[in-house]
Formats: sequence, C-alpha cells, structure tokens
Amino acid sequence: MNNEYGADQIQILEGLEAVRKRPGMYIGSTSSRGLHHLVYEIVDNAVDEALAGFCDTIKVIINKDSSITVIDNGRGIPIGINHKAGKPAVEVVFTVLHAGGKFGGGGYKVSGGLHGVGAAVVNALSEWLVVEVCTDGKKHIQRYERGKVISPLEEVGDTDLNGTKVTFLPDKEIFEETVFEFDVLKQRLREMAFLTKNLKIILRDEREEEIVEKSFHYEGGIKEYVQYLNNHKEPLYSDIIYCEGVKNKVYVEVAMQHNNGYNEGCYSFVNNITTPEGGTHLSGFKNALTKTFNDYARTHKFLKDNEPNLSGEDIREGLTAIISIKLQDPQFEGQTKQKLGNSEARGAVDSIISEQLTYFLEQNPSVAKIICEKSVLAQRARDAARKARELTRRKTALESASLPGKLADCSEKDPAKCEIYIVEGDSAGGSAKTARSRATQAILPLRGKILNVEKARLDRILVNNEIRAMITAFGTGISDDFDISKLRYHKIIIMTDADVDGAHISTLLLTFLYRFMPELIKQGHVYLAQPPLYKIERNKKVRYAYSDEELNQILTEIGRDQNNKIQRYKGLGEMDAEQLWDTTMDPEKRVLLRVTMNEEESSEIDLTFTTLMGDKVEPRREFIEANAKYVKNLDI
Repeated sequence: MNNEYGADQIQILEGLEAVRKRPGMYIGSTSSRGLHHLVYEIVDNAVDEALAGFCDTIKVIINKDSSITVIDNGRGIPIGINHKAGKPAVEVVFTVLHAGGKFGGGGYKVSGGLHGVGAAVVNALSEWLVVEVCTDGKKHIQRYERGKVISPLEEVGDTDLNGTKVTFLPDKEIFEETVFEFDVLKQRLREMAFLTKNLKIILRDEREEEIVEKSFHYEGGIKEYVQYLNNHKEPLYSDIIYCEGVKNKVYVEVAMQHNNGYNEGCYSFVNNITTPEGGTHLSGFKNALTKTFNDYARTHKFLKDNEPNLSGEDIREGLTAIISIKLQDPQFEGQTKQKLGNSEARGAVDSIISEQLTYFLEQNPSVAKIICEKSVLAQRARDAARKARELTRRKTALESASLPGKLADCSEKDPAKCEIYIVEGDSAGGSAKTARSRATQAILPLRGKILNVEKARLDRILVNNEIRAMITAFGTGISDDFDISKLRYHKIIIMTDADVDGAHISTLLLTFLYRFMPELIKQGHVYLAQPPLYKIERNKKVRYAYSDEELNQILTEIGRDQNNKIQRYKGLGEMDAEQLWDTTMDPEKRVLLRVTMNEEESSEIDLTFTTLMGDKVEPRREFIEANAKYVKNLDI
C-alpha cells in the first residue's frame, strides 16, 4: 500500500477566483445550510485522515466570537514546498481550488470532501482563517483573509503533537446569517461518527457561560447507527444483521434490522457522504435483499408454488438499513453528490450481501421466519392497497366528476396558478369557500383528524375518506404511482386553527405528505397558512397581529388604553369570510410558511416523525420535555 503523503501529492487543478462571486456553486447556498457546510468541509478532511488510519479524534469548537475551530490528530497537512506551485503545500490546499491529496491516488485511497474544493472554498468565504500544522516535532502557522495570504507559513516552535488545527470566521459579506446551530452540527457529526467506527468526534459550544459539549464515539459503527434509528420503534428481533466485505476494490458495510412499523428507512453513504438519491450501491443492496429472501421463502415454504414472489417493497417494510461503501474514485451524478453512478458498486454490494445474508438466514431460522412472515403480510396488504388505490386515481379532465364532492375547485386550469387550501372543519371550510378567489383558489374541508399514517399500513390508509379526498384532489397518485407532472395545484396550503388541535391536525397532514408524497415537500409545493392570533380595533380602525410580539408592537404604536378592543382568535370559524380573506387568503397580504426538508438529514427527519407520531410514549415525552422551551402561542 502506498502511504506516501508529501508536498508533491497535493495536485493543482485550477484557480480560486470564482468562489466569492458565485459561492452557491460551491457550497449550495449562502443560507444557514451553506454556512454549516463550511464546517463539514473542514471536518471531512479530518475524517479522510481517520479513514486512512492516521487520526482517531476530531474536535469541533464553536468559539465565543462564533468562529469555528476544527482540530484533528492526523499527520498534519504537508508543509513542504509543492514544486508545481513553488509554495508550501498547506498554502496550496487553502488558496487553490481543486487542490488536495485526493486526485492522484497517492495521498488517500478513499476520501469524502466535495471534489477537493473544501479547504480553499472555506478560506475564500471566511473573513479570516488560521491554519496550524503540527508535524515532525514542529508547529507551523499561517493566516489568510478572504482567501488571500496575510502572512507566510511560519515555524513557531517545537511540539510533540501531530495534526491540523483550522480556525475560521465566516464572512458576513457572503452569508445571510452567521449563527451556527449546535443541534444542526450535532446531527451531522453524530452521523460521521457512526459511519467511521472507533473515531471520536467532540463538539463543544463556548458561546454561552455554560459550555455545552457532546462526544460521539461508536465502536459498533453502523450497527449502533441502526440501533439508534430503531430506538423509538419496536424491533422484530434483537440481532442487527451485519454484512461486511471487499470486492473489486469496493469496501462494503451494511447493517439492518426490521421493526414493527410500516415505513422503510434505507440510508446510503459513499465515503461517509450521504447519497439521498441512492445510486448503484443502493440498487445492489435492494436486488440482493429481494433475491435472497425470495429464495429463502420458496425453499422453506413461506411462499406456496402458486403464489407470486415477494416484491422488494414487501421485504423492506419496516426495515431500517445503513448501506455504507468506500471506494477510490466515486462518480456522482450531478454536482450535488446525491446519487452514485459507479457500476462496480452495484455488483460488489449485491455479491457481498447475497452471500452473507444467505448465510445469516440459514444460521438464524427464527429471525428469517419473522421477516418472511412480515413480508408475506405486507404482500397481502399491498394487493388490498392496489385495489383501494384504483379508487383514488385521478380520472381524465372529461371525468372530473370523480373529484371529491366536498372539494370547491377553482376555474383556472394552469396548475402553476392554482392553489388548494386544506381546511379543518366544515364551518371554517364554509367561510373559506365564501372568501376565496374562485378563479385560482380551491377549498377542501376535512372532517376531524385524519388517520395517523405512522401507525397504519397502506391498505388501511387508502380506505380513509379524508386521505382519499386529498389524493384525488391533488391528482399525483402516491408512493410508486406518484407523478408530480399531474399535480393540479402548485400551492398546497394547510390552514388550521392556531391552537393545540390545529397543530395536531397540521402534523398529521405533514406526516401523510412526508411519508407518501415527499416530492411535494422537496419541490416546495407545501405551505402552512398563518391566520392572525389577534384582532385589534380602535376608533373603527382594525389591525391584525400574528404573534404576541406583533400585538405588543401595535399597542405601543396606538397607545394602551380602554379604547382598544382586542379579540384573541381561537379558531378560523370565528372569522367571517371578509376577515379570513384579508388576513389569511389574500395573496397580496397573507403570510405563508413554506415547508422544506434537507434530504441530507433524512434519517433525523424520519426519527422525529417516529418519535412524535409512533407507538412509543416515552421517547415522545422526552422530546416534548426537551423542546417545550421553543413553543410559542400554545393555548393551555
């Protein structure tokens, strides 16, 4: 194995000038998401040292001034002169785009990092950055400002440490906000620690007087990751099935366990980078799983000769799985690294899983029986669901009578101009129907609380009248039948009362959309209406407040005295049609919250829905206790 990692292993591909002009091209956005991405880029470099076997501890510190420090105990970035550039290699890494030890195969066998742009992009988008390198008994330091070298690399003394320390302050000229969120960093760093067994990652927040510190260290690696994700569910068996091996220079590691739920949670990673859209490694896993379980079910008579094979969907019902592979030259489809394209990954994963899973099932017949029986039940439910689904499919425009009877549709036919309000209750629905703009606004009133889809199979979900009404009205179908091109309204607006029941109904609706039509959320079609909390009337002049803060602001403006009539709205039904239009439905005046999701955090989103909407009470109580301090405007 070639472990050479010197100054000339750092290869230069191109310059840095475009980064500050178009930061979004390099880190996705200049929002909070892009801000946190800077941290991940530097941490990725440290994790690469861990993957190469030279680092076992990484510290991430949020400093008092909101700068970030990342420290690793790896080899230290090379400080010798890179002969192509005529500069110290560490300076090349931080000032030249696409410079790093990841391109020639000499520096790292596998690596994450965003195409090697990491350190230089972070430097370019920081007000200042300081790098300290400890190697060969000496400590070196260099400072940059907005990507430019401020001082040459300087030797500052002796040390018995090895590693790299990077401290940077994101540039306020670039980022819309520069406040790091501890919980966002915590989720990502926990994931990195799960994916690199025995690596210890410490996150420390020094901004407040009371310092907060979390440490992540998992000797079991992805087996512990599956355990963590299934912690709020009921596993069907105690074992976590684990497969590991190398084929065609692809290192494959898979851990999985079924629970008694109905949702599939398969998360795939390449070189520790999440691939939300899957790719060849996920295809190989699914193929191996389907083939192996069908072979076992046939051989052991769980399937009769005249019965069809189990589908992959049947076998993966209630499955939590982590598929993690490492390979030298990952090819991703698209700049965002969301889908793996390497053909060798499919064969490697398929081969290793098929062989080791077959062996596991033969050695553990009781576990195999549990999985097969659950899969056969899922198959029967899927057949029932298919029949129910036929009832919800949208007919052609000529058969529009098939739309739900309670739907007040709009006359506009261009979906881009149409919006649908999902309204709680018939009385509010009546006000909304009167208030709306009939050309572009459709109203679908729902009676009561819809089914909690977190606790039900698809066949039961599809016979629920309220859910069928929504599926039919949207026109897209659900799950495998989903087709976003058939969406009839480009804005789906959930409008519920501003109270506990209203919040619960919104959560039930969002759970349904997330589980069965996630693309609607991903593509930004789902919104929450924001009805006002208060009506303030003074001398026949009416104003509305959408929060306690806004109420206080208005009262400060108009004066606090007995001439003010203040009404606290408990529900939409208390507003007449004109008030509902003025405050909540008029596109010129209303406030809408768009529902978004970060696919890179899909495992944590899944966990939150399971915690809030699943069967287990204790995790929900813990979640509520931990997050109660963030609740606003809760009626008690």
